[in-house]
Amino acid sequence: MFNGALSALITPFRDGAVDTMALRDLVEWQIQSGVDGLVPCGSTGESATLTHAEHEQVIKLVVDQARRRVPVIAGTGSNATAEAIRLTAFAREVRADGALLISPYYNKPTQEGIYRHYKAIADAVDLPLIVYNIPGRTGSNIAPETFARLCEIKHIAGVKEASGSMDQCSDILKLCGDRLTMLAGDDPLTLPLMAMGAKGVISVVTNVMPREMHELAAAGLAGDFAQARALHFKLLPLMRALFTETNPIPVKQACALMGKCTNEMRMPLLPMTAGPAEKLRTVMKDRRLI
Repeated sequence: MFNGALSALITPFRDGAVDTMALRDLVEWQIQSGVDGLVPCGSTGESATLTHAEHEQVIKLVVDQARRRVPVIAGTGSNATAEAIRLTAFAREVRADGALLISPYYNKPTQEGIYRHYKAIADAVDLPLIVYNIPGRTGSNIAPETFARLCEIKHIAGVKEASGSMDQCSDILKLCGDRLTMLAGDDPLTLPLMAMGAKGVISVVTNVMPREMHELAAAGLAGDFAQARALHFKLLPLMRALFTETNPIPVKQACALMGKCTNEMRMPLLPMTAGPAEKLRTVMKDRRLI
């Protein structure tokens, strides 16, 4: 259902509020550049510091601006199951095409608790759901065996896998096969995961080089791994530069350097420190992005 390079959108701010004009312009540029989908209100969109009203505002704005030209998968995750259901129901109400749901963070539920969390959301809301596994942020991992159970549930459509473990990804793909669409959650792992059977990536790099990331994923889907490999190595320095500090600090800096938004972050995130910022600027100059 969802494949290719889907953009994990930043959320532009200006003077403490969501910069709606900058966000609309960003969505339009992304679509014109060929991205295969848009993912607002994920980790890259600073969802953890958005108010509930802002969260809904951003999802609705992106859906409205996209105008069905590409799928919109709204970030609606929460560590409280009832809150995740509420946000996911809102996404369906405003006609998002799917929802991205991070595994419950901080609580550190058991595997059974994780399973029941997603089952409750799937039972409550008629919308394709992407399970988001990122142990580095949540404090717990979704085991491959749990994915084997989740992929039997109606509406569980895929997984954004950001564990960083190729062994884990191999086991999920082996256990779930075509019953669950795997999307890479780490840009540098897009190529190797697609070689194993993943269908694309929910990408940070697309905020800066959307067309090239789309082309990499398209080559992978077409089985043209020579072309995908060439694009991977072209993008790799930028991929690395965008993660020299906590995401989304570098990508917000990069978008600001390109004039796409201000460099305004929500506390406790702060703009990049001088050394990594200069390295990012150098990589961007080398690629003629600035």
